[in-house]
Amino acid sequence: MYSITGLTKTYATRQRGTIHALEGIDLQIDDGELVSIQGPTGGGKSTLLQMLGALDRPSDGSIKAFDEDLAVLSDTELTRIRAREIGFVFQHYNLIPTLTAAENVEVAILPSNCDGKVTPPERRERALEVLAQVGLADRATHRPAELSGGQQQRVAIARALVKRPRVLLADEPTGNLDEAMRDEIWDVIERLHADSGLTVAIVTHDTAIARRTPRRLRIAAGRLAELD
Repeated sequence: MYSITGLTKTYATRQRGTIHALEGIDLQIDDGELVSIQGPTGGGKSTLLQMLGALDRPSDGSIKAFDEDLAVLSDTELTRIRAREIGFVFQHYNLIPTLTAAENVEVAILPSNCDGKVTPPERRERALEVLAQVGLADRATHRPAELSGGQQQRVAIARALVKRPRVLLADEPTGNLDEAMRDEIWDVIERLHADSGLTVAIVTHDTAIARRTPRRLRIAAGRLAELD
């Protein structure tokens, strides 16, 4: 899925000079892997996830995925890949408060449906299907304010999955949740991974969550290491 070589990202700042967010990262992530990424704040975790998600370009090196080198693609091509191939889940749910759960999920289909091949009834059917997968079939008509934090995060997961991506990237998806809801959300992610064969990469500060992944990575000061 991902073949990363010499991945480097630097930022120039007035206060701190040049920041080396990533330094010569080499990494392989195979199709269907479930990987966690840990590390201190500012160590490069989110920067690496942005690279995996085609949200930013490296300063040097290559990141090959989806039969492309993401480092050299145009903005239009990166947008196409994000729309069709990658689902994102964040710490903050970013749901639209005036829309129902089903409508929030449907919205994710629109950027990859410029040709109109997915009709409105098909959009609704797919939204209801993924809401059922995350255990929210009976909450489809509820708005975010009517849902718990764990339920809102499950809507966000359904929104990431409705376009049928090849990769799911999650940035602290349990960071705003208590322990019980954290375990509930992680159970959902594990089950979806097992059922669909999605490639999943999750950034987390939570060691209990990271230990439940088959492969654990740690990044600090822009450098990557494998954990046992």
